[in-house]
Amino acid sequence: MYYTIRHVTKFTYEAPITESVMEVRMQPRNEGAQRCIRFGLSTAPAAKVKMYPDHEGNIVHHFNIPARHAGLVLTAEALVDCAPGPELPEAIGAGAWERVDQTNASGEFWDLLNASPFARRTALLDDFASEIGLERGGDPLATLKRVMGEMHVRFEYSPRTTRVDSPIDEALQARRGVCQDFAHVMIALVRRLGVPCRYVSGYLFQSNGSDTMSSEVATHAWVEALLPDVGWVGFDPTNNLIAGDQHIRVAVGRDYTDVPPTRGVFKGSSAVRSELAVAVAVGHAQGTFNSDVPAFVPWMSHEAMAPRNDEASQQQQ
Repeated sequence: MYYTIRHVTKFTYEAPITESVMEVRMQPRNEGAQRCIRFGLSTAPAAKVKMYPDHEGNIVHHFNIPARHAGLVLTAEALVDCAPGPELPEAIGAGAWERVDQTNASGEFWDLLNASPFARRTALLDDFASEIGLERGGDPLATLKRVMGEMHVRFEYSPRTTRVDSPIDEALQARRGVCQDFAHVMIALVRRLGVPCRYVSGYLFQSNGSDTMSSEVATHAWVEALLPDVGWVGFDPTNNLIAGDQHIRVAVGRDYTDVPPTRGVFKGSSAVRSELAVAVAVGHAQGTFNSDVPAFVPWMSHEAMAPRNDEASQQQQ
């Protein structure tokens, strides 16, 4: 299935600032059953955009605007092909938990088994784990499906009830939150079971009549757990779904701390306040595409190629 994605982020400032430095994680990953065929990132004001892959293979674009500006608009556009992944078995089989422990013994996934800034053990998490009877069941895959189902039933999807930096206790106390909260709580629970688990940021395509509860105009988040014999499996506790070809993966990390869509600093008056507006559109792409076309990564935005006016150039110098 081919998808087009348009992700616009707009920062506005109460007073002009003198410089912005920012990194962006918006390019869909190119691996497995997912191919990022085209991606472009433009900025206004114009900036030279460069990129690098981080240690998890996420593509990070970064830029600097060393000139006075009162706002910043980022526009990311992508064309992605998502094919269905291998069909999961009903159960992994005998000795699966022993193989989980053997994988963990290598130490390779230490950071995905231990606490991270937004996915850590708390008293409220312990209470919730007791409430749902969290324990290793007969099969790891069935156990994680049950955890996902329990979360879906006991938590309410409710936009604007938490903040981007809310700890899991806020969602656990209110029993409501957004996809980011669902993901952080599930990660903390799965790690308690000794299963490597990571946060996934991306997009969810919602067809007409879909009963998914995620916002249609925002990014989405879910989790992936490493299970023996089947590898990384995506679990979407917000919608009680195994992640499939409607889930478009952008970045993976320990939790949201590692993969925010935008992160940066600006230079200006301490009284300046910034406001953020985000719009996301995900739709089916029309037409056919050559399957041999490699993933495309621009080194700078199209707007960066435009000539700078004399005043702006002098100010930058």
